[in-house]
Amino acid sequence: MSEILGSIWWLAVTLGVLITFHEFGHFWVARKLGVGVLKFSVGFGKPLWSRRGKGNTEFIIAVIPLGGYVKMVDEREGDVAPEDLDKAFNRKPVWIRIAIVAAGPVFNLVFAVLAFWMMFVLGIPESRPVIGAVSGIAAEAGIQPFDEIILVDKRSTRTWSHALLGLITHAIDRGEVSVTVQDAKGHQSEHLLDFKNLGPEFNEEHTLEAIGLEPWRLEIPPVAGEVTYDSPARRAGMRSGDRIISIAGETVESWSWIGHLVQTHGQENQPLAISIERDGELLQLEVLPRKEKTGVFSSRLLLGIRNVEISAQQRETLERTAIILQYGPAEGLVAAVHETWRMTEATFGLLMRMISGKASVKSLSGPISIARFANASASLGLSNFLFFLGAISLSLGILNLLPIPILDGGHLLYYLIEFVKGSPLSEQAQIAGQYFGLIALVGLMSLAFINDILRLVG
Repeated sequence: MSEILGSIWWLAVTLGVLITFHEFGHFWVARKLGVGVLKFSVGFGKPLWSRRGKGNTEFIIAVIPLGGYVKMVDEREGDVAPEDLDKAFNRKPVWIRIAIVAAGPVFNLVFAVLAFWMMFVLGIPESRPVIGAVSGIAAEAGIQPFDEIILVDKRSTRTWSHALLGLITHAIDRGEVSVTVQDAKGHQSEHLLDFKNLGPEFNEEHTLEAIGLEPWRLEIPPVAGEVTYDSPARRAGMRSGDRIISIAGETVESWSWIGHLVQTHGQENQPLAISIERDGELLQLEVLPRKEKTGVFSSRLLLGIRNVEISAQQRETLERTAIILQYGPAEGLVAAVHETWRMTEATFGLLMRMISGKASVKSLSGPISIARFANASASLGLSNFLFFLGAISLSLGILNLLPIPILDGGHLLYYLIEFVKGSPLSEQAQIAGQYFGLIALVGLMSLAFINDILRLVG
């Protein structure tokens, strides 16, 4: 229940912040260019809160938080008093209308840069793209375990997300890509990955697996190094050195599985069946997990055990892999712009490939996935949540630029046609476009929602 509440809360925070910033772009540019604004609404439907502001603009927070709008003085949407005709949107030159409509997506882009900048100034934990196991295409190209990917297609890859963004589009296109790696001793080598043999069953969500690359992970045996005093595990009889074999009947492969299985099968102060091995003997314990808050609406079940010490080689690889990306204000702004450009380029590339049918539409996410990601990123700390906000803001801006009537991109298309031909599209053409846009938007949202449901049940 706490995870559901947390997801709902962070979804509301995410959409509230991003929609407000997007609509503020329309609002601010409209006011600056002399267009009257009647309403500024965050959300649709029945108002939960409203007040009148400067210029008689009504500010609203509505019940359905999946969007928002800015209603301007416009003769096409109602009577306009003679003294307000000079403030009417429809009477403004086409370049002013283009600027006002484009301002929403542009402000989303600006927000992404600001979010990434704050993230870099605060510092965010990341993993260098150090490879664990190698097989298939990657092995054929000569890449070895413990190599670090430093360049993909001659572009720097400081993290796994950078490496994946560089690889995924080439894999979708079934092309070739140059990958430069560096081994643990600092020796560099260049390898050519050829994706032409990727089968039709290839799914971009599993690009690394299809290529034959597995990120290096710290594998710790599921052995209790320390059992905390007066912890649930200690009260159940667990001791230091016990190897955890299974939790609720599921085999524990490594230390990282313990937390997942406890959260999946455990309940606060309810017996959780745990099998352990002690001196060659299999023992059955019943542990009553303790709940500990990790955020405003999030919590975690704990047993009260710590892992054994890792080996010197593991520690060396971990120090090579784990980094904190942190910069000063000026350096951080440059890094934020680069990150925004990298993600914009990758998002546009993936979107175009979806439209052409090269990429699967399964990558589309709806409100359920966004809510879960928001809750997960918020529980990891402010820097991770800022990255999430920046990425979603970027996606929202790009989505709004699609040439679909109803979206900002559709209106921009109308105004660009008007700019070229010297007169607006006919009313019939615009009405037909609105119907098409509504159908396309409902279809897109339905597809994203279906993907959310399939992720939940899958």
